[in-house]
Amino acid sequence: MAVAQRLQKLHQKLAENELDAILISCAENRRYLSGFTGSAGFLLISPKSAILATDFRYVEQAKQQALEFDITRIKGELTTWFPEVVSSLPIRRLGCEAGDISFTTYRQLAEVINSLQSPLQLVPTEGLVESLRAIKEAEESAQLMAAAQLADAAIEYISSIIHPGMKEKEIAWEIEKFLRQNGSESLPFDIIVASGPNSALPHAKGGERSISSGEPIIIDLGAKVAGYSSDLTRTICLGPADETLTKIYDLALEAQLIALDSLAVGMSGEEVDRLARRVIEQGGYDEAFGHGLGHGIGLAPHEKPRVGPNSTDILQEEMVFTIEPGIYLEGWGGVRIEDMLILKKGGPRVLTKATRSLTWGMK
Repeated sequence: MAVAQRLQKLHQKLAENELDAILISCAENRRYLSGFTGSAGFLLISPKSAILATDFRYVEQAKQQALEFDITRIKGELTTWFPEVVSSLPIRRLGCEAGDISFTTYRQLAEVINSLQSPLQLVPTEGLVESLRAIKEAEESAQLMAAAQLADAAIEYISSIIHPGMKEKEIAWEIEKFLRQNGSESLPFDIIVASGPNSALPHAKGGERSISSGEPIIIDLGAKVAGYSSDLTRTICLGPADETLTKIYDLALEAQLIALDSLAVGMSGEEVDRLARRVIEQGGYDEAFGHGLGHGIGLAPHEKPRVGPNSTDILQEEMVFTIEPGIYLEGWGGVRIEDMLILKKGGPRVLTKATRSLTWGMK
């Protein structure tokens, strides 16, 4: 992991935003910039210094992982240790991560700065580090590919044991066991298994409902390898699918394939979303696709770029994101097909390879 190069890129971002330093609180950004995987701590980064402040539990771990940083042991609340750390640095404009810190933390920071009676100014920022994370390095792409392969294997495994009468939560547990036993770290998100009318809920929780043949079953799962996540969704039907399910599934699949075939470097997230959404609208289900077409994925299961309505994110080489059109009909059910891809100069390279077949044989 090229921490030094990442810090250098961040320094450029600081200069562009006329910031002397930035306080990093987001866990994924902290890990990305320092290599530190502990669950608590702050980074204070300027062009001339890099400080990792953490408590007693993680000091030794920080020394082993964050080799580019000076490790500061802290104790107590932010107001206890922050004044001493920040007053030792020649900072006038200090950035903070507006999308991560709570209002309470922001207020504490502001109070500390006021108490110092210095010209230090606290400047809320958005997306500085996230924009760097969006473009994946070779090592990151390798971890994402490994996570995608593990997700594919989980789909293949569950296809061999799933049968009518199994409960949604039972299927979810079988998938989770498989992922953990085959190398996944803690799962990036709760596995979704939603059948029949439950599949009309995009983020349904697997429950007591028993699955039946002939109905839509949405399975949404992900693995985590070395901190990097995968995200894969398949809609299946055990046994023959009726006309309605076949029609809706084919429409969602067409929307996904058109988006994948048209994807190119330089397009905006909104442009790609519109391509898939138009297919679903022309099929008569414009009100049934209520979420964005996709999202970036990496250290967080949802990150930049955003692929959806009003997204101005420009898709660039080496970005990794999902394409996941869906159609959801209240009281009946839903369909979602989701794959991960990495964008290359010549177009997208799909990382998830699990079968897109709607009908699975009866087991």
